Amino acid sequence: MRVSSTTLPEVLLVEPTVLGDSRGYFLESFHEARYEGSGIVGPFVQDNLSFSQRGVLRGLHLQHPNAQGKLVSVVNGEVFDVAVDVRAGSPRFGQWAGATLSSENRWQLWVPPGFAHGFVVLSAEALVSYKCTDYYHPETELSIRWDDPAIGICWPMTDVTLSARDSVALPLASVERSRLPSYDD
Repeated sequence: MRVSSTTLPEVLLVEPTVLGDSRGYFLESFHEARYEGSGIVGPFVQDNLSFSQRGVLRGLHLQHPNAQGKLVSVVNGEVFDVAVDVRAGSPRFGQWAGATLSSENRWQLWVPPGFAHGFVVLSAEALVSYKCTDYYHPETELSIRWDDPAIGICWPMTDVTLSARDSVALPLASVERSRLPSYDD
């Protein structure tokens, strides 16, 4: 596998080794020792699947406390996946990194704890899988506005479908600092 940094050094793009022939292909979607050696550290305690139609935008989400690291991949379809550094005091606070993940390229994105995460579906539909380093705690979840101009994410589409909660999410500057993770954590 090949692991490379994105524009945010903590957010990593994983390109698994794919072994293929006329029958199809095989890849390791996770190997604890190899991933830890690349800086992707668990333990992973929860696996999630998310199915969505074209134009559905999920995010930007995080939990604090109970921050979740997420190893994201696409089982079917294509998404534009984004991580935003929302750690108070970080020199990269409010900066983002993104990658197109698909069932074709089989890439993964590592979104570390302390980063908000979101994606938009580019294909007719998509099945997104993500391994999480902590359990889901709805009482500590926070949504950041997906189109916050101060963050400036270059989404590949702007005609999106949002959940009721995401449609009223606050811009990052309006979120109380105590609700955000700290760079020193």
